[in-house]
Amino acid sequence: MTSPFHPQRRALLALALAAGAMLPAAQAQTAAWPSKPVRVIVNFPPGGAADQLARAIGVPLAEALGQPVVVENRGGANGNIGGEAVAKAPNDGYTLLMSSGGMVSVNPHLYPKMAFDPAKDLVPVAAAARVLVFLEVKPTLPVNNVREFLTYLKANPGKLSFGTPGNGSSPHLAAEMMKAQTNTFAVHVPYRGAAPAMQDLLGGQLDFMFDPGIGLQHVKAGKLKLLAVGSAKRSPLFPDVPTLDEAGLKGFDADTWFGFYAPAGTPPAIVNRLNSEINKILGSQAVKDRILAIGGIPAPMSPSDFNMRASIDGARFGALIKARNIKGD
Repeated sequence: MTSPFHPQRRALLALALAAGAMLPAAQAQTAAWPSKPVRVIVNFPPGGAADQLARAIGVPLAEALGQPVVVENRGGANGNIGGEAVAKAPNDGYTLLMSSGGMVSVNPHLYPKMAFDPAKDLVPVAAAARVLVFLEVKPTLPVNNVREFLTYLKANPGKLSFGTPGNGSSPHLAAEMMKAQTNTFAVHVPYRGAAPAMQDLLGGQLDFMFDPGIGLQHVKAGKLKLLAVGSAKRSPLFPDVPTLDEAGLKGFDADTWFGFYAPAGTPPAIVNRLNSEINKILGSQAVKDRILAIGGIPAPMSPSDFNMRASIDGARFGALIKARNIKGD
C-alpha cells in the first residue's frame, strides 16, 4: 500500500490543492469585473462607421457596467494595428476591440504575414450592426440614377476615381464587385479611413464612393447624389433608392457586420455579460436611431452567430480578393 506521504502522492496532492485554490480566485476575479474602466480600441480613425458605433454603444455600456468605457482610435493597415493591440492585450475583460468584420474575415486573405491570427487570437463578443454601403457621386457628375452612372463609367474607362478606407475594406470590395460585374475600370484611391475619403468626395477630388454611411447627412443636404445601395435589400432609411441587384448586378451584396471582440482567453462569463448588455443596448430606441442614421441595421446576436457570419464573409470575400488580385496596403 502506498504511503500518503510518498513523494508522488505529495506532489499530486499539492497540484490538486493549487488548482482548487486557483478556481475560486478566478471566479472571484470574474465576479468582481468590472472594477475599473474598460477600454475599447477602434481600429479605424475617428469619424468612420466603427468609431461612430463604438461611441454610440459605449455611453450606455458604461452605464450598464458601472464603469467608464474609454474609446481609443488606432487606425492603420486596414484595421490590423488596432486588432494586434487587442490581440496582445491582457485577456481580463478590460480591453475590447470595435472593428469591421473585414479585419477578421478579409485581412487574412490580403496580408500573407500578419502579426497575429484574428481567428485564434481574438474571440467574438457581440455584433453591433450590419453596415451597408451606399453608392454616392459628387453632384457635378452628369448622372442622375445608377443606370446612367454605369453607362457613363463604361464610356469613360480610367477617367473616374473612387475613394475607400483602404485596400480590402468593405467599400473597396464593393467597388471591385461592381467593376467585375460591369467590366468597367476606375482609379482606386485608398485612404486611412472613410472620413478623409468622404472629405475628398465632398471636395470634388473624387467622383464616387461606396459610403459606409457617414456621408448620408450630406446626401440629405443635397451635397452628394445617392444612386444605389450595395446591399441585398433596400435601406429602410432610403426605401426609394434601388439596390445594385435591382439595377442588374445580380446577387450584389457588400454588407459587413461590425462588432466587438476581446483577446482570446477572456473568461466566458465576461464575454457573455458583455454580449447580453450590448444586445440590450442595441434594442434601445436611442441607439437604434443612431445606427439607422448612418445607414446601418442593429444586429444583436450571440458570439457564435457573430463568428459564423465572419466565416461566411471570409469565404465570399476571399474568392473576390483572389479573383481581383487585391493586395493589402
